[in-house]
Amino acid sequence: MVQRQFPKPLELLELMQFKKPELNGTKRRLDAAYTINDLRTIAKRRTPKAAFDYTDGAAEGETSLARARQAFQDVEFHPDVLRPAADVDTSVEILGGPSALPFGIAPTGFTRLMQTEGEVAGAGAAGAAGIPFTLSTLGTTSIENVKAANPNGRNWFQLYVMRDREISYELARRAGAAGFDTLQFTVDTPVAGARLRDKRNGFSIPPQLTLGTIINAIPRPWWWIDFLTTPKLEFASLSATGGTVGDLLNAAMDPTISYEDLKVIREIWPGKIVIKGVQNVEDSKRLIDHGVDGIILSNHGGRQLDRAPIPFHLLPTVVREVGKDATVMVDTGIMNGADIVASIALGAKFTLIGRAYLYGLMAGGRAGVDKTIEILRSEIERTMKLLGVASIAELEPRHVTQLTRLAPMPRQDV
Repeated sequence: MVQRQFPKPLELLELMQFKKPELNGTKRRLDAAYTINDLRTIAKRRTPKAAFDYTDGAAEGETSLARARQAFQDVEFHPDVLRPAADVDTSVEILGGPSALPFGIAPTGFTRLMQTEGEVAGAGAAGAAGIPFTLSTLGTTSIENVKAANPNGRNWFQLYVMRDREISYELARRAGAAGFDTLQFTVDTPVAGARLRDKRNGFSIPPQLTLGTIINAIPRPWWWIDFLTTPKLEFASLSATGGTVGDLLNAAMDPTISYEDLKVIREIWPGKIVIKGVQNVEDSKRLIDHGVDGIILSNHGGRQLDRAPIPFHLLPTVVREVGKDATVMVDTGIMNGADIVASIALGAKFTLIGRAYLYGLMAGGRAGVDKTIEILRSEIERTMKLLGVASIAELEPRHVTQLTRLAPMPRQDV
């Protein structure tokens, strides 16, 4: 029989521990976020549909993005036991400089559309965390202002080759003069992908006030207050600012981009140059032969060619073929620090986050980006400790198995 008694007042008081209410709404929301998906939920609630869908969506049926994320979920880790890892070292050397974590912030366009602090928040948070920040050609903060926001940290610049080549060349020169140390030369956007969410939303830059956007804005007045009381949303480096996203991209990009363009950019750029958007082994080898410092396995976050190869699946083969000759990095689909650990274990020297950073930005501005980095840092450290790994250098392919969900059929060469 269980012995029962009347509750003792002092014991009840010990149980009644009430938290002090948090009056800062942003801090209260971010304190309740434990994962990147939590930040996404907050971002969706606080951001107008068109802006959120621009960030969250991908091309056509969004199959590439779904597969990329599934590939990370289909990872099996193999921990070592009785291997003390009480303290872990997450730092790496990447492209001639340090990074406190094995990831940096990827280039994103129209960033101030998501939240008015935009690239300034991203660059400041990256600098504080000791990781690189990448500014997009289609950014909404100038090269010089990003440098001012992250004066002592590492800034990288992402370059599109446009129809008017001199615009691209001048941007590269400006970034080099401002002390940006690495150029991401993007090669997977000869034309714009079919981003159907944007078309269905009638999404344009700048956003247009219609009956639909006004109705959608009613529960999100804070976003519109920020939008209407801050400097005009426009590209910081380009003059064209009107039209749908597809119109703007098609006007700026050029399907005739070739290795000749890479040669010219290589001559202009004073620092490290990496090629972003590589999607097969053959191109990886060819690019290394052309003297680039690294490649980023990427399908542009699933926003260009739908059903493109999964970068994480390509990683082991590409590392085996060219990893000794150049720095291999990976992006697309990263939503957890464990995704980053798995990528490093399979040979990537570095990873880049795009949407994860933007979810944090939309959820809470600069504080939200800090929260993104904090979440990923915690997940990386916890995963390493559970694997029995004390440093990034100790991660090896044996720690990871890529489980097979999609297996190619034998090719029939006719």
